[in-house]
Amino acid sequence: MQPPPKSWSRQLRSLLPFVAVSFGAALGSVFTTRSLDSWYRGLRKPRWMPPAWLFPPVWTVLYGMMAISAWLVQREAHASSAREPVRRAALLSWWLQLVLNVLWSAVFFGRRSPSGGLVVIAPLWVMIAATTILAARVRLLAGLLLLPYLIWTGFAATLNYRIWRLNR
Repeated sequence: MQPPPKSWSRQLRSLLPFVAVSFGAALGSVFTTRSLDSWYRGLRKPRWMPPAWLFPPVWTVLYGMMAISAWLVQREAHASSAREPVRRAALLSWWLQLVLNVLWSAVFFGRRSPSGGLVVIAPLWVMIAATTILAARVRLLAGLLLLPYLIWTGFAATLNYRIWRLNR
């Protein structure tokens, strides 16, 4: 078996920063783990709440898909000059949604505020939707890779709302 061509390994190396940054958003889990046993477990939650073991693998897959999506958009650097503003906007919105992603964990778990979480998750969902649309305009696959994240965040927003209602 022959080793992969150098261009393939160069492409893989160009993906690594996006993987690092995406999984860096898992920094929000610092806020989560501090509150799980002491605060979160005591909250009333809806019956349809997924089991706790499901969240880490789901987020692992989502962060990976987010990284690949941004990487695909970045690779379109040789796109026509007419599409360059869309590519830049897609990457900027990708960064902004990552910041909001971490902020949601800091507010919901770190500040132990379901109401504050609602204030953050609404613009987070909008930013993910914008990122999905912009990424799809650059490269369809990049947008499609973000759809599960958009859906999961919509589900999380509904869950956040129900937790807020049950614990007011």
